[in-house]
Amino acid sequence: MKADFVIIGGGVIGISIARELRRRWPDCSALLLEKESEVGRHASGRNSGVLHAGFYYTADSLKARFCRDGNLALRQFCAERGLRVNTCGKLVVARDASELPRLDELKRRADVNGVPLEEVSEEEARVIEPRVKTHERALFSPTTATVDPAEVMGALRSEAESAGVRICTGAAYRGRSGADLATDAGPVSAGIVINASGLYADRIARDFGFSEDYRILPFKGLYLYSSEPPHSFRTNIYPVPDLRNPFLGVHVTVTVDGKAKLGPTAIPCFWREHYSGLENFRADEFGQIVGMEIGLFLKAGFDFRGLAAQELRKYSRTTLANQAGVLAEGMDPRNFRQWGKPGIRAQLINTKSRTLVMDFLVQGDDRSIHVLNAVSPAFTCSLPFAAHVCDQIAM
Repeated sequence: MKADFVIIGGGVIGISIARELRRRWPDCSALLLEKESEVGRHASGRNSGVLHAGFYYTADSLKARFCRDGNLALRQFCAERGLRVNTCGKLVVARDASELPRLDELKRRADVNGVPLEEVSEEEARVIEPRVKTHERALFSPTTATVDPAEVMGALRSEAESAGVRICTGAAYRGRSGADLATDAGPVSAGIVINASGLYADRIARDFGFSEDYRILPFKGLYLYSSEPPHSFRTNIYPVPDLRNPFLGVHVTVTVDGKAKLGPTAIPCFWREHYSGLENFRADEFGQIVGMEIGLFLKAGFDFRGLAAQELRKYSRTTLANQAGVLAEGMDPRNFRQWGKPGIRAQLINTKSRTLVMDFLVQGDDRSIHVLNAVSPAFTCSLPFAAHVCDQIAM
């Protein structure tokens, strides 16, 4: 096989990039390689489905730019194609007076980023969501919405193929020799390689001379579903996050069909696709990742030890429901018994500073481009993110 553009990875970023490449350069061939039997089998098909608004991030970040624009673009994409969108919004609440300054910081970021975000009183918050708990006031995001990730992925794949992208599944990348790639589907000759392989992005990038100071550290995200009737909650409810790390804390998410779920967790994994038990176990990954985690326990530029201890407790359904009980009334653990399909966050670590990489990160040259850190809100950001990657090629 041969193509002008070869994209490795069939998640939402890879599919969106392939679609954008054909839109910009219709005379060039594009081949997408996906190791699974279908696209979107990992993070893209397992994420929360929330279309974030873009007020969490500092104005100088790629996340701020792409999230604001991506929210609008994906809502329009879904509306034009008849895909389901729950325009339920989001409340961000404060547990006590100490968190009010962080609410103010989120409002400031929203204003700088050009993102609609409304300051509401405690009484006004209860009009939006009668079950909400907050201290004195809250923030309401009217543009936050939820979608079905599988529906979105299906539509993106269909459009990419209609635009002329060839999608080859069951074609895992196995290495390279010059411009040729070794894959499970045979050798592939590539003009430009675009690596959007998520959990394996750092490994593939190192084959091309990139990601020298970065490694993927996987975190498992679990959601706990409510047995209450649909529309028991009117809107998403989030706590004020700790802005020093990229995790947003346990929250109440309203799905596209009106059901409620609690989560997610951010539990450190022992190998890259460590969904449950010994599934997808690889000894080489186990040694490398556990070694990195031990190193972070001993010395890290963030509180990895505290984060791991806190997250491991969330394996308890009662603990998760009790944490959500700070945000909303009537969080009876007996109503939260069903775990959803786990997802894994491909979080990039800077190995020199031993810190979490907070923003998106892309490295490359005129022969290859590598999307190294495409964690949440990458699903929301996928369409402008794809345009950004293609801009690098155009330059």
